[in-house]
Amino acid sequence: MSEKKVSLLEGFKAFLMRGNVIDLAVAVVIGAAFTNIVNAVVKGIINPLVGAFGTQDLDNYSSCLQGPCTTDPKTGEMDGIEILWGSVLSATLSFLITAAVVYFLMVLPMAKYLARRAAMQAAKEGVQETLEVSELEVLKEIRDALVAQRTGGAPGPDSGGTPGGADGTAGGPREDR
Repeated sequence: MSEKKVSLLEGFKAFLMRGNVIDLAVAVVIGAAFTNIVNAVVKGIINPLVGAFGTQDLDNYSSCLQGPCTTDPKTGEMDGIEILWGSVLSATLSFLITAAVVYFLMVLPMAKYLARRAAMQAAKEGVQETLEVSELEVLKEIRDALVAQRTGGAPGPDSGGTPGGADGTAGGPREDR
């Protein structure tokens, strides 16, 4: 039983130490801090712009679904069913601003960086492949020169570009034995 507890603890520790979990924790902390910035932008810039056409506080926009939406002055209770669509609109604007900032300041630059990195890697692999091909060509030329020296002339059509003739012999026309 103690072995299972140890393995569970080790597994949990390994899970926590993975890079993804730590990255996620950092993202949550940054996101929480970023929420305050977004809320300040919405309340300080967006709401006043909307206020040019109506009220500055979107949270006060509402509609009455059923009956007259009035508040009883004695009890403070609301008569009717009120839909607070202004707060939904405010939250939607906050979300859109957050999504735009995250996309344009984080996702798009990272995608461009990764594309450049992939292109550089592909170019590096292309250069390495070119070097391998050119090395192979040099080796083929050396082989052909050695075959030509051994047979006493330039490699002919019988050599087929391989050491020896097309039939696997040392080159030149095949003699019947």
